Amino acid sequence: MKIAIFCGSSIGDNEVYSNAAKQLSKYLALNNIDIVYGGGNVGLMGVIASTAMQNGGKVYGVIPEDLQGKELGHTGITELKIVKNMHERKATMANMADAFVALPGGIGTFEEIFEVWTWAQLGYHNKPCAFYNTNRFYDNLFSMIDNMCQEGFMKKEYSEMLIKTSEPKELLEKINTYNPPKVKWKN
Repeated sequence: MKIAIFCGSSIGDNEVYSNAAKQLSKYLALNNIDIVYGGGNVGLMGVIASTAMQNGGKVYGVIPEDLQGKELGHTGITELKIVKNMHERKATMANMADAFVALPGGIGTFEEIFEVWTWAQLGYHNKPCAFYNTNRFYDNLFSMIDNMCQEGFMKKEYSEMLIKTSEPKELLEKINTYNPPKVKWKN
């Protein structure tokens, strides 16, 4: 199994985030779960990749050529694929992955997980989408998603399709037992 991890190219201001990233990455490596990620050697991205490699894991990075120098593409991973742009990066990662997990991060992390979640809702894939809610990082977002449902902009089943946890074992169990909801626009 390959899990795509979306996370910050920054490390954050609280070491709880890097510690949680290390814990998750080590757990995945020790359970023979490969990681697909954005290819950088900085921030939580670098923590995820380096920790998995240190624990015998396989890590596949995908980085756009214009970010190769800025994010310092990780050279110590299983494979680093350099692509033309962000669209190709996201498509490549989506095709490689069996599931998607968002760790804490910025707007790029949100954009990546929201896109694959939208694709799942529309039936473009049936892969699980998860938020790794370290330090309750995503609680306010979950409240906003609940509000979207309450106001009639999203069906509850599409909110409930998200995996929400901060525990590696629970994350993997929920990914392995995931059942997608019905497709939104099925004819």
